[in-house]
Amino acid sequence: MDFLGAFQWANLSFLWQGLRVTLQVTVITILLSLLFGTLLGIIRYLKIAFLSKGVGFVIDIIRNLPLLLIIFFTYFALPQMGLRLNIFWSAIAAMTVFESAMISEIIRGGMEAVDKGQTEAALSTGLTYPQAIGYVILPQAIRSMLSALVSQLIALIKDTSLATIISLPELTHNARIIYGQNTNQVIPMFVIMAACYWGICFLLSVLSKQLKF
Repeated sequence: MDFLGAFQWANLSFLWQGLRVTLQVTVITILLSLLFGTLLGIIRYLKIAFLSKGVGFVIDIIRNLPLLLIIFFTYFALPQMGLRLNIFWSAIAAMTVFESAMISEIIRGGMEAVDKGQTEAALSTGLTYPQAIGYVILPQAIRSMLSALVSQLIALIKDTSLATIISLPELTHNARIIYGQNTNQVIPMFVIMAACYWGICFLLSVLSKQLKF
């Protein structure tokens, strides 16, 4: 093993480039997934005729597909259908679709855990139904679903490594290139990758504890 050689500046700089891509993909996907996941979760919670069932059917399909298959589909199949995305946005699109489906179920479950009397009380004060959801139901639901949301987002951070299959230049991809050129650096690269993923996930866990109320 070549531990010292693995930590030379050229390697660390290349890994940092990959880590930046990992963080960029993660942040964009988290924001989009929370937005779409919340909207889909609310639609399912409202039980709108046909629409909620249709959304639920699609979500169930997506949740039972491997993320890797969705990544393959967005990068290789969508161009055949006239929609071509580059590697970066293909990865984001695939993970956003998958994570939105997962988060929507967390949102729906959290909202359904709120006592129905809360909705009735909110409506009795003069709030409209959308206002009741936004001001009363969702804030209370966050308490019960925060842990599940954080766990899902931590899983997302680790899942970004799957995008290496389409050559997204993220952390795992760049590490593979380094130890592919020098097999003596395999273990040092694994150690560095593990430290990076652990650090990001740990910080997210700490942040979630600070957000609890």
